[in-house]
Amino acid sequence: MTERLAALSGWMKDNGVDVTFVTSPDNVFYLSGFLSDPHERLLAVAVFQDAEPFMICPAMDKENAKNAGWNLEIIGYSDTDDSMELAYNGIKKRVSSIKKTAIEKEQLNVERYEKMAGLFGGTEFVSAEEKLRLMRMVKTEEELQKLRKACELADFAIQTGVNEIQEGKTELEVLAAIEYELKKKGVTEMSFSTMVLTGKNAAAPHGTPGLTKIKKGDLVLFDLGVVMDGYCSDITRTVAYGEINKQQEEIYNTVLKAQLKALDTARAGVACLEVDLAARHVIEEAGYGDYFPHRLGHGLGVSVHEYPSLTSTNPLLMEKGMVFTAEPGIYVPGVAGVRIEDDVVITEDGIEILTKFPKELVFVS
Repeated sequence: MTERLAALSGWMKDNGVDVTFVTSPDNVFYLSGFLSDPHERLLAVAVFQDAEPFMICPAMDKENAKNAGWNLEIIGYSDTDDSMELAYNGIKKRVSSIKKTAIEKEQLNVERYEKMAGLFGGTEFVSAEEKLRLMRMVKTEEELQKLRKACELADFAIQTGVNEIQEGKTELEVLAAIEYELKKKGVTEMSFSTMVLTGKNAAAPHGTPGLTKIKKGDLVLFDLGVVMDGYCSDITRTVAYGEINKQQEEIYNTVLKAQLKALDTARAGVACLEVDLAARHVIEEAGYGDYFPHRLGHGLGVSVHEYPSLTSTNPLLMEKGMVFTAEPGIYVPGVAGVRIEDDVVITEDGIEILTKFPKELVFVS
């Protein structure tokens, strides 16, 4: 049994949990090494206090799961099988009494929950999320190496996008060029839908790229991430195309100052809220507090948004091995949108910034 499965089993013993039924693809990957999107089909790993875990997946994915390194039992099922009943049978073979079951309450859909409740009788359902989040929060050196690789490709993607900026090119044309070059490097998946937003469009924090054409005097915002070996990167850079006005430059410099202040604050033993507030105070003092509508950042790893959340109210203390994003932004409708984002790991004596693309305002001519 792997260290991760053993750690989960130990938590189950301490908390009297008879079975943990893990169904989110990211947590299945974290525990098993098998990365797959099952769509509407069931993919799960069942973990026990002492009995051997098993995986249940569509029969057509069994070989892929084995090839990914899962060498324990795999229950494969066809589209005409009742997958939840097969999973229940696998569980009952290992534990005679199911008094307490841990599930991912935020992920398990109502239909499967009701099916489990009917099959398992009077079991008490408890949350597995907190334990899994804490396990995933602190990265091993092997995980950090994968994240560094994903971040290196994210830097390459930003440079590709900057090189594509040209009068009259649309956001989608630049986006397509970025992803094409990444495909040539073997990247099969982005962390999320790539954003290339120009001018006033960048004032929407989660805008949708379209056919807007880039023109001189625009700030162009790139927000993207690359998945490599199951681990995500997430970077944002904003660059100037030609000359920009004083307010645009003021907004940019304020965001940069805020991000640098947050990075200077982040250390092991510092609360997440202190890092968020360090950036937020800079933006508020510059008069743009109402235009910074989101948290400073989030954890990063197998999922692009992981625990913890870097908000102004989260007292969680940072610790060595935590990876997070630092991404303050200012978005003034009709004027400009600027965000600067890096991926950061807490080290023994400070931080390591994993994304390397320059943050000083880049002017593209």
